[in-house]
Amino acid sequence: MKSKKLSEKILRSIRSKGFNNITLDPVLETKYILQRSGENFKKFLFSFYDLNGKELCLRPDLTISSVIRFIQNKKDDREKVFYSGEAFRKNYKKKDSIIKNQIGYEILGSKNKQKDDKEIIDTAIKIFKNSNFKKGALKIGNVELFNLLIEKLDIPRRWKNRLKRYYWNENYFSELLKRLETNSDIDPVFVEADKSKYQKMKKEDQNKIIAGRTYREVLDRFDMKIKDPRKTSTGKKNTNIIKKFLKIKCPLEKAPKILNYFFKKNRINIVVGKGFFPLIKNKNLKVEFSASNGREVELYSSMIFSVEVKIKSKFKNFISGGRYDYLTTNLGFRKVSAVGAAVNMNLYD
Repeated sequence: MKSKKLSEKILRSIRSKGFNNITLDPVLETKYILQRSGENFKKFLFSFYDLNGKELCLRPDLTISSVIRFIQNKKDDREKVFYSGEAFRKNYKKKDSIIKNQIGYEILGSKNKQKDDKEIIDTAIKIFKNSNFKKGALKIGNVELFNLLIEKLDIPRRWKNRLKRYYWNENYFSELLKRLETNSDIDPVFVEADKSKYQKMKKEDQNKIIAGRTYREVLDRFDMKIKDPRKTSTGKKNTNIIKKFLKIKCPLEKAPKILNYFFKKNRINIVVGKGFFPLIKNKNLKVEFSASNGREVELYSSMIFSVEVKIKSKFKNFISGGRYDYLTTNLGFRKVSAVGAAVNMNLYD
């Protein structure tokens, strides 16, 4: 009953901000999902073939269904939409594979990024207010800042690409930082797998030819991969900068000043202007900047936010969203700027 009443309040709040309700197709072409998430994601899909041999699947996510609808309807104008319904994704840890009562709202074909970002956040604040929660926190981050930082660091291009690619995978990202710190350029798993082969080759005639190269040339190349030619101190310096950046948390209004001090102190040429973050003030919400906010979802391209609410003695994620300007290109379509949010309807589960 609580969830039903909460759902009604949320939908009323979204409608009052001028968003239009749309109905989404429950079936998608599997290729769009795999193009974005990779073949490994297929094990989570409920897929099947139609009479023409085309592979289809039940929608695993409503946001993807919404942007595909926008593209296929050949829309270009700015559109404010919201939707609700079920998503279907195999869950090997739980019996229930249906994500129930998913609610989302977004602005597609977004032209004014700052204005539209603020409108999405303002709608989240209205949802929070009308849902009668007494305590909450609004956290805002920006993945674009992280990407700018990585680009400014004195590390090889391959390392910049790795860190940006695996930013969303916190555990593997931590392993990458350890390797960067010690200048180890190869995953330890691969090093262990090749170690016996490496030792065996060292005992052989070094002038022996394999695949057009001598054993010595092969071994030298392997040595270069294991150890980056830079000084170890450089790796430690860069990893410390990254770690300290990701720990930055402060009131949102102080974020530009604190970030600019951090960048200046570390001799990084980045300037954060006052207009970089939306101006958000709400007496019922603690509003803060968090550099690491939103790392759980590999979707966002710049602004990221989340609203947490206190239920009993614990804070739970209630609304999460941000800007995802590259989602459509990842799906194989033309670029469409978009910003939106999803509401967690499982607060009381």
